[in-house]
Amino acid sequence: SQFCYFLLLFQPSVNMSLSAIGSAIQKIEANIAGVVSTHGITRQVQLVAVGKTKPAEMVQQGYDYGHRHFGENYVEEIVSKSAELPDDIKWHFIGHLQSNKCKKMVSIPNLYVIETVDTVKLADKLNNECEKLNRDILNIMIQVKTSVENTKSGVLPEDCPDLYAHITTNCTRLKCLGLMTIGEVGNVECFKILKNVGKNLGEKFGIDPEEFEYSMGMSGDYEQAILEGSTQIRVGTQIFGARDYTLKKNTEEETKKEEESKS
Repeated sequence: SQFCYFLLLFQPSVNMSLSAIGSAIQKIEANIAGVVSTHGITRQVQLVAVGKTKPAEMVQQGYDYGHRHFGENYVEEIVSKSAELPDDIKWHFIGHLQSNKCKKMVSIPNLYVIETVDTVKLADKLNNECEKLNRDILNIMIQVKTSVENTKSGVLPEDCPDLYAHITTNCTRLKCLGLMTIGEVGNVECFKILKNVGKNLGEKFGIDPEEFEYSMGMSGDYEQAILEGSTQIRVGTQIFGARDYTLKKNTEEETKKEEESKS
């Protein structure tokens, strides 16, 4: 009968069951919602699923679940995955970026943001590549060094206003969405420092605090980061599992910078 045919059409398929990656994303989203609700946080918190060293097929599983914001640490990986995977993914680059790789990055059509701009030289190079490739706007975030660890990159907090002023004045193709940090594991003070840097920038440059983003918090500390004002968390291992760096064909330069871009 027509009724039976209707039921058959809308029977859930076994293929519609959640993948392990989809389930992991769902669990973290529920955790985020719980923290936000319990503490009366009004700003939205974006989860960035970081697929560093993982194959494109695993990222595709997260996409199939419905997730769209994905992060990568290595230039070659984000270039290859962005070419292979759906073009409505919003890619976040969260690793160390060398000036000679800027053209490759700017060429990615659905690159959403580069979160690790920490020098005038890098900002100028990205802006120049945008002009050459006729890219109107490239979203960036300023990476701030909030710990004393030598393995971590970023502009010093006291130098951040000068870098922000340079970008907003001279780099017309770049739009600064906010600040990012890779803090010392277990040190909540790093989150407080980043928020304070943002507060000072807001007062100095008249930035609406509700429009400024804070990318801080990873697999082990994202709940605490949200309590300190994070609007974007970067989670990798809790979604995709432990990383196997023997599978990653890094350039020598990127390997040296591996530790500073953990997520």
